[in-house]
Amino acid sequence: MTERVITLKSFFEEARAGRLTGIRCGQCGELAIPPKEFCPACQKRAWVSVPLTGEGTISSFTIIRVAPRGHAGETPYAVAVVKLAEGVSLLGRVVDLPFESLRVGLPVRFRPLVKNEQTVVGFGPA
Repeated sequence: MTERVITLKSFFEEARAGRLTGIRCGQCGELAIPPKEFCPACQKRAWVSVPLTGEGTISSFTIIRVAPRGHAGETPYAVAVVKLAEGVSLLGRVVDLPFESLRVGLPVRFRPLVKNEQTVVGFGPA
């Protein structure tokens, strides 16, 4: 039986289905998100997919008022670094929260955002 390779593609397929997954190194136990080829702690390739709750708190955020090319019609929008309950951090777009309510420590929850067949990580009210 062939083991399923954990890739960015499979990470975003799971996200599209509403499931946030990380990877845990079977060698040293390090948890990472999104998937990486090698464990940053022990440099091994012994990843196992693990489900994450998707709950966390904002560690840092910014409001984008001048967007990169291709996203100009979406401004303004906010992105945040969210420290998940499991201890790893992930960057995602903030949705369904007014800008004035954003603050470090604000509880949020993972929400998949799908647009034009692409899935991105989003975070909204907990």
